[in-house]
Amino acid sequence: MPDSAIYKPSAQKIDLKDFMEKNFRCDMSMSEFARASGRSLSTFKRDFKKISDLSPERWLTDRRLRAAIELLKRGRRVSDTCFDVGFKNVSHFSATFKKKFGMTPGEARKQRLA
Repeated sequence: MPDSAIYKPSAQKIDLKDFMEKNFRCDMSMSEFARASGRSLSTFKRDFKKISDLSPERWLTDRRLRAAIELLKRGRRVSDTCFDVGFKNVSHFSATFKKKFGMTPGEARKQRLA
């Protein structure tokens, strides 16, 4: 888990949207996100439906990709960006990025330099 993580297990439910925004970079399973937000996994998924049309997994991937494109546009290296936003594997990150944005992370980074 990154040093900047705000992860703190909670005995009571906390604001889910705020919690996810603050912790999307953390390397946690959905069960761990649920527990840290003071919920069982089923309650976490049910509450998540109230704040997003996406599943928690899809929301997490989308949020990480949106953070990644901002870092790349600022000139951040692809591999650093991959791990900074919570991906564990550069090739998976690159494929997922290309599927969403229609360009590779390297191409997105080069746009900044053009």
